[in-house]
Amino acid sequence: MEKDKLYILAFESSCDETSVAVLQDDKVISNVILSQEYHTAFGGVVPEIASREHLRKIVEMTDASLKKANIEMKDIDLVAATSEPGLIGAILIGLSFAKSLAATLNKPFIPVNHIQAHLYSAFINDTQPEFPFIALIVSGGHTLLILVEDFFKHKILGTTIDDAVGEAFDKVAKMMGLGYPGGPLIDKYAKDGDINFHEFPISVIKNSKYNFSFSGIKTSVLYYLRDSNFQANRNDKLISDISASFQHAAIKTLYSKVRKAAKEFKVKDIAISGGVSANSYLNQMFKTLEKDRYRIHIPELIYTTDNAAMIGITAYYKYLASKDKDYFSKESLSVKARPRLDFTNF
Repeated sequence: MEKDKLYILAFESSCDETSVAVLQDDKVISNVILSQEYHTAFGGVVPEIASREHLRKIVEMTDASLKKANIEMKDIDLVAATSEPGLIGAILIGLSFAKSLAATLNKPFIPVNHIQAHLYSAFINDTQPEFPFIALIVSGGHTLLILVEDFFKHKILGTTIDDAVGEAFDKVAKMMGLGYPGGPLIDKYAKDGDINFHEFPISVIKNSKYNFSFSGIKTSVLYYLRDSNFQANRNDKLISDISASFQHAAIKTLYSKVRKAAKEFKVKDIAISGGVSANSYLNQMFKTLEKDRYRIHIPELIYTTDNAAMIGITAYYKYLASKDKDYFSKESLSVKARPRLDFTNF
């Protein structure tokens, strides 16, 4: 066991994934994820069910992660968990378990912001973005465009004023009767569809270069389905064409604002993370920027959705960012004074 290395045990329980990871410094050596399937029948996540499932599985997932990493609990040097944002009941399961574990081990505990963790998931890759870079975080709950100047020095350039892009995917999928979660289903159908089948609108927000809006395109799809008598004419080809046209408009909205920000701030590295970064059309469209010498960083598929590895790597960099290693109090198991780190606009 390399004890000159820092072993981190990390927990993620902000929504409907129970995940536990072990990292050796910034290298992931295990990352186990249990995705709850119970919510599909309800068309969305039921908070009470999610919380109870986290409670039922967290010990089992912890044991599995340690076993996969081939280390014992006594080898852990640092414990981290998601502290915000998310479903409060779900977060409390992972947070309380992790803090109690840290207390038992007499090890420091580091709370991690879930959105920051998505941002730093780009650093799990072998090739990492160079500062400064533009970050796009896209998921079912978040759409954020960020200028990242250094570790924990970021400026939010834009955010959604209504629906998150992943939420729009879910709602459009529900309108067409595809099920939940909608993002992967629309991506699947769109592969066989025509992006020029119908021109859905791309929102333009007055007096805002970088904010996003997806409620308009969602409503446009609703009206199209109604006016074209979709239910009577429903077939796989029609679903594929609508999916492709909608997906094209939604991803083009993201693409255009990211490219504009990269040009304005004269950066060549772009990092895209969050569940929607797994979308194949998004990957295809952003990869076209490489011809203009932009470097595109998208995490491996397993690190795009909610996972504990991203919590662990953020905790690692958070630990390194502290000038004073006593910053993390073993007695209180909490951060002594948050202002010592710069969490600009987070």
